[in-house]
Amino acid sequence: MSTHIAAAPGRIAPIVLFPGDPRRAQWIAENFLDDAECYSEVRGMLGFTGTWNGHRVSVQGSGMGQPSMSIYANELFQEYDVQTIVRVGSCGALTEKVGMRDIIIANGACTDSGINRLRFHGMDYAPVADFPLLRAAVEASERIPLSSAVHVGLLFSGDQFYNTRPELTEPLVAHGALAVEMETSALYTLAAFHGRRALSICTVSDHLVTHEETTALEREQTFGDMIRIALEAATAV
Repeated sequence: MSTHIAAAPGRIAPIVLFPGDPRRAQWIAENFLDDAECYSEVRGMLGFTGTWNGHRVSVQGSGMGQPSMSIYANELFQEYDVQTIVRVGSCGALTEKVGMRDIIIANGACTDSGINRLRFHGMDYAPVADFPLLRAAVEASERIPLSSAVHVGLLFSGDQFYNTRPELTEPLVAHGALAVEMETSALYTLAAFHGRRALSICTVSDHLVTHEETTALEREQTFGDMIRIALEAATAV
């Protein structure tokens, strides 16, 4: 039994949706999964398992930032033999090419974090998505009716939410980064290390160029298009 999840063996499905917000995890379980049962409330980081179209699926909160997310991802991979994690998060648009509530399917992630520099002894590792999951998500986004535009591209996984040097992201934008969030780089790295599948799908909740933003309740409960894509992709691979 893991330290931070503390679920009994067998309670967590091989497929896990992975929002940062535990309240979003609860909303997903209540609105998308059948017969969902809570398996963990440790530290308020809720986890649930149910079924979706006949597939067992879990949803687990990860907290904010790469250190918090890494704790839960490591335990899911190591202690519960999870095979697929799909992050379903929010992000901030870095360019006007992306609009509010647009969905970004991340093929890779840049970062300013020191985590991978420590892991790879100063060398630059390129964290990328699992390709079959990425392909399945793109195909799902083309097949199912959506109210949002979908982009495939790079995320920037920053270590600071309140960034005092926003100009430092300008070279990243010039090289294709679409939005900033705080988890994907480490998730892709850990999945590669454990030989598992991972994908990040994020909805634009605020815009760093136009300064638009959604409310906390909207971020928790109104990103259903992203969840549909994630479920379709995760259960197709």
